[in-house]
Amino acid sequence: MGALRLRSEQVRRIATAAALGSGGIASAGALFYGVVVGQALLARRVIPQVVSPPPRADGTYGAHFDGEPIRLVVLGDSSAAGYGAEVPSETFAAAVAAGLAEQQRRPVWMRCLAVVGCESRGLPPQVDVALRHRPDVAVICIGGNDVTHRVSVSLAVRHLVEAVRRLRAAGIQVVVGTCPDLGTIRPIQPPLRWLARHWSRQMATAQTIAVVEAGGRTVSLGDLLGELFYAEPDRMFSFDRFHPSGAGYLAAAQAVLPTVVASLTEPDVAAPLTASLRAGEGVRSLPRAAAEAAQRPGTEVSAAQVAGKERGPAGRWAQLRHRVWHRLPQQAAREPSPAPETAVEIAPELHGRSPQEST
Repeated sequence: MGALRLRSEQVRRIATAAALGSGGIASAGALFYGVVVGQALLARRVIPQVVSPPPRADGTYGAHFDGEPIRLVVLGDSSAAGYGAEVPSETFAAAVAAGLAEQQRRPVWMRCLAVVGCESRGLPPQVDVALRHRPDVAVICIGGNDVTHRVSVSLAVRHLVEAVRRLRAAGIQVVVGTCPDLGTIRPIQPPLRWLARHWSRQMATAQTIAVVEAGGRTVSLGDLLGELFYAEPDRMFSFDRFHPSGAGYLAAAQAVLPTVVASLTEPDVAAPLTASLRAGEGVRSLPRAAAEAAQRPGTEVSAAQVAGKERGPAGRWAQLRHRVWHRLPQQAAREPSPAPETAVEIAPELHGRSPQEST
């Protein structure tokens, strides 16, 4: 495990770069702190606790297509597990699997190992199970619970990067959907909303730097659903007004899917950039790319080369892309063919927890 650990000085540099890139919030004194604490307690009372597990969506998607199935695992917290969806086909994992099958015209064998309430430190057992499945690609969505529980950025990033490195060492492509913007959640009011947005973007920036350094790709989720949530809260939120509905998860899957496809069709993330670029795309230093991505949801960041070199004066080069979303029809995530075994049978340690309050 020693080779997999991110050195403490690297973690500190990542956290510092994230703090600088995401902007700062000055202290406003004890009164401000008291207001924030009171709002946090109120938000926890307003947001219902988890009462039942999300629907299980494991199985084979696109079984009518020919070819060897693509093997996909989805890891992370409730956003990856699809808490708030009413049926399996509405979960994030199902939407990604169904979309990937349609895009690649191949069957997709999918297992969702995500756990409601998971923080980044909960990734190791999920990775253990994922490695046993020998997937082609892993999608991770994590970070919201680290923010709400005020886990330090350095500690959260250390656990995430170890997960990415273990998966990459096994030859698995990794796509990470970075921390969403918790400042868009309706039960959270200013000034706590402002702090939540700042903390979320700081976490997302640090995640991007760490994941790309470890050989993965990231897609910023940010306030991807913010405008839609405010415009159509009854449709985009689930019953608890905190987690997305099936429509919300479909939108998130649409943002992540192009990068999942690219990870399988353009596996060399450090290859020179040859594709035509749109406005706002291109190569930057990794810290700058991470900061830009945190401000614009749906942005992909991956490693790049400049003049045959992976690093420049400001560190690793990174490629920033705004890939065209693969628009999935509302019913794209059809029910899969039954899985030969359920995730509960495979990994009871992942899904045997008692319900808890968290994202």
